[in-house]
Amino acid sequence: MDGKELAQFIAKLTLDKKAENVVIMDLGEITTITDYFVICSAQSDVQVKAISDSITTELKQRDIRAWHSEGHQSLNWVLLDYVDVVVHIFKPEIREYYALENLWGDAKIIEVNDEY
Repeated sequence: MDGKELAQFIAKLTLDKKAENVVIMDLGEITTITDYFVICSAQSDVQVKAISDSITTELKQRDIRAWHSEGHQSLNWVLLDYVDVVVHIFKPEIREYYALENLWGDAKIIEVNDEY
């Protein structure tokens, strides 16, 4: 699974757990840190954890493991780093504060919804 396919698969997994405002940011042309961000919002600690756990479990079943993860204690912003794809699961107020979509404004942004 290449980076784009992985980002799309992860985005769909977030939607399965009712994530909101899901986007894929294509960073491949503007940075070397990763090719894609998948960013989504969750309304509660429980939902942040459910989204994170779903992604981790589904990818482990495909023998894909996160290189790094953080944020599991506070559950305000969980980051899952799969090298080519970095997943950000935010509570809405934290997402608004950090505004990654604005910080990486040169990236191509694809909004993901149930029709995607």
